[in-house]
Amino acid sequence: MDTSKFYITTPIYYVNDKPHIGHAYTTILADVLARYHRLIGTPTFFLTGTDEHGQKVQQAADKRGVQPQAHVDETVVRFQELWERLEITNDDFIRTTEPRHKQVVQKILQDLFDRDEIYRADYDGWYCVTCERFFTEKDLADGKCPESGCGRDVERITETNYFFRMSKYQQWLIDHIEANPTFIQPDFRRNETLGFLKKELTDLCISRPKSRLAWGIELPFDSDFVTYVWFDALVNYITAAGYLSDDAAFAKWWPASYHLIGKDILTTHTVYWPTMLKAMGLEMPETIFAHGWWLVGRDKMSKSEGNVVDPMAFAEEYGVDPFRYFLMAEMSLGQDASFTEDAFIRRYNAELANDLGNMLNRVTKLIGSNFGGCIPECGELGEEEQALRDVTLKAARDMVESVGKMRLDLGLAELAGAVREANRYIEKRQPWALAKQGDAAHAELGTVLYTAGEALRIISGMFYPTMPGKMSELRQVLGCAAGDPDFASLSEWGGLESGAAIGEMRSLFPRIQRKKGDAAGAKAPEVAKKAKQNKPAGLALIEFTDFTKVDLRSVTILEAEKVEGADKLLKLQVEVGAETRQVVAGIAAHYAPEDLIGKTAILVANLKPATIRGVESNGMLLAATHKKKLKLVTLDGELPSGAKVG
Repeated sequence: MDTSKFYITTPIYYVNDKPHIGHAYTTILADVLARYHRLIGTPTFFLTGTDEHGQKVQQAADKRGVQPQAHVDETVVRFQELWERLEITNDDFIRTTEPRHKQVVQKILQDLFDRDEIYRADYDGWYCVTCERFFTEKDLADGKCPESGCGRDVERITETNYFFRMSKYQQWLIDHIEANPTFIQPDFRRNETLGFLKKELTDLCISRPKSRLAWGIELPFDSDFVTYVWFDALVNYITAAGYLSDDAAFAKWWPASYHLIGKDILTTHTVYWPTMLKAMGLEMPETIFAHGWWLVGRDKMSKSEGNVVDPMAFAEEYGVDPFRYFLMAEMSLGQDASFTEDAFIRRYNAELANDLGNMLNRVTKLIGSNFGGCIPECGELGEEEQALRDVTLKAARDMVESVGKMRLDLGLAELAGAVREANRYIEKRQPWALAKQGDAAHAELGTVLYTAGEALRIISGMFYPTMPGKMSELRQVLGCAAGDPDFASLSEWGGLESGAAIGEMRSLFPRIQRKKGDAAGAKAPEVAKKAKQNKPAGLALIEFTDFTKVDLRSVTILEAEKVEGADKLLKLQVEVGAETRQVVAGIAAHYAPEDLIGKTAILVANLKPATIRGVESNGMLLAATHKKKLKLVTLDGELPSGAKVG
């Protein structure tokens, strides 16, 4: 692959549909790849956009009683807003209704017609409105559209149209695919295309009569016809790169490094598009990469089944960066993957909340309390420090290799493994114990915390293209410079600056607790009131089995602050073993926030989450009260957080 530039495209999305997870996945994937290449200094051009012509758009506009242009001007905003929300950094957004695109399409059509690559003929065959394609009788699957994922009814049409001499390029295309193994990826999609080409390739109908479809780009040589939507849409990849409008830009960016597509549009991109380019005399794209579908369980997402994931709603609920991370980590490129909320929450809690977020909290808390909030000096690395260094640098190298191999899931898995190893390192070295030894172990403590922080610096830099917002926050906490990380420094150990002030400690990834409904928190006070009214006169006895249902754990209080607008409430961040939780406690009248930091308390860990004054609380601290006095229940002696009580 040409390493002097990186030009990546998504399909242009049909504006009649509301953006779904498939659209989001392809676009986030392109964004992550573009961000990685920018980090390594490769000139990068990232293109996405919308396909706005065709019969379905015209029908939708007619149904609404508006002009097609007005219809697409309204619907395109859904894509533009989603890409902004998902932190997509495309360099261009092309619409097929733009004059710059229509002019290029018409110039191409006129040139091909003048060279007899396009001719007029009568046609009699079957037509699928959804796919906007003609099929012969033998192409149909049980009398219906044969396209993967379609299977809808077709209608018989007899009419005059214009045809592109696609069949003349059949053998050339076979030869090109066989001579260029990376042209179509993954390999089984390459084989699928070659299997399609074993059948006789017919010429491609590239027009529609205005009497049947008026919404399209008019043929420059016959004003009674408009262009077939695919002969229009595919051209976007060269229009935006400057073809026939900016020779210098086109020479810089074309051919494309990657066309990212879903497997359902494989034929149009690996048969129609290459033959069109060949007829134009242009170079082929370097790689056409077809990814799989997102499934719900074993079923394909479908509007008719009501199981389509709304990416905007999901990102609003759980955060943009965790959503981006899950999509990149969960799907092995080329294969189908299953999307469930349970799978998302499991990965989020395990890899982001428990591992990465908890690691940051541990390190920054100890730096804050033992080194005045500044990155400590690093002494000589011992065996365990060297081991963590080697694991971290290997994970960084593996991430770089995974980008080149289009296996982002493997690279992210290696980084997640390095985070787990860093947490194991902390458990082995026990910096909290070193801190209690005072000056005797101060230098060693500094080395341990520096080593852990340096691992976070490198890992966060490699995670940055996938989670740019959260990793920027993490790096600022570590005292790193704002902006994109210096990629070269991510392959070298020792880039964390000793003496640099760390930022404000924060919970980057609060643990997600499954909710039964948004009103659960609001109903809690009412339930409590009823329980008080029904209180028995004597002591209520319970079985031992009832007591065992309560999970009590020791916790260390990391942060405390008042809840805005509530005199009695404090919002606490507590460490429970390897995770950090947020708890709301009604103890503000008895404890100043700063007096709670470092205390070991008892948490009811399996209490259902509740929302109190708009703040989510995941558990309850035990306290004893007498008259107007309140004291937290604490442990006699020291135990690590997360110890079971009972």
